[in-house]
This record gives sequence, C-alpha cells and structure tokens, in this order.
Amino acid sequence: MLNILLVDDDSVDVMNVQRAFKKSNVNNALYIASDGQRALEMLRDGTVPASNRLILLDLNMPRMNGLEFLGALRSDPELSTTPVVVLTTSNDDRDRVRSYAHHVAGYLVKPVTSPDFVELMAALNAYWTRVEMP
Repeated sequence: MLNILLVDDDSVDVMNVQRAFKKSNVNNALYIASDGQRALEMLRDGTVPASNRLILLDLNMPRMNGLEFLGALRSDPELSTTPVVVLTTSNDDRDRVRSYAHHVAGYLVKPVTSPDFVELMAALNAYWTRVEMP
C-alpha cells in the first residue's frame, strides 16, 4: 500500500484527485497538504508514514511553491529519496526542466476532462503499485 501525499492548494483539484481515485478503485492512503511548507511538516513529523511514500505535487501554491518544496525535500537527507510526481496545470517548459533538475519521477499536466483525469490517476496508481520503493 502506498502512502500518497497530495500537495495542492486548490480544493477543486484535490476533490478531482479524490474522485478519480475512487472511480479507479485506488485504495491507497491519501494525505493532503495545501502548500510545500505544510507538506514538509507532515513528512517530518510522521503524519505521512515513512514507508512507501509517493508525493503528487502541484507547482503553483502560496507560502512555499512546488519548486521551493522540491529544493527543500532534496536537500533533506531523510527525505531526499522520496519519489515525487509533479501534477500541475503548468505546461511551461521552464517548470518542466526545473522539476526534472530536482529528480522528479514524472511531470504530468492535469487533463481538463474528468475521464482523462481518471484514466491518468489509474495509470499512475498501476505503475507505482508495481515499482519497488526506496
């Protein structure tokens, strides 16, 4: 079972992920943080269990955005190997390059339509449930 931390400040996007997980029968634990700072707190204080962690990260957030979060995550020896998949509306090549420079496992642009998004979440879950986690 995966412990998925969704880092996203948009409540509609959070609901879309939850709905897509439900429609795809994704039964992994889902934790929510509204910005990078809160996500780091949840990872460090054990709110999100240390085993089998996966982070789904939006880039555009207040307080600490996704790229700032990635910098902090990768510089923390306890968290640096945590897999991160960027899940964002940003189709900007600069964001993509900066994200991969922080060793993200993938960069996904959120589809606008619900069926596409459900399919994307199902594919993501199928992949990560088969991967050997650090």
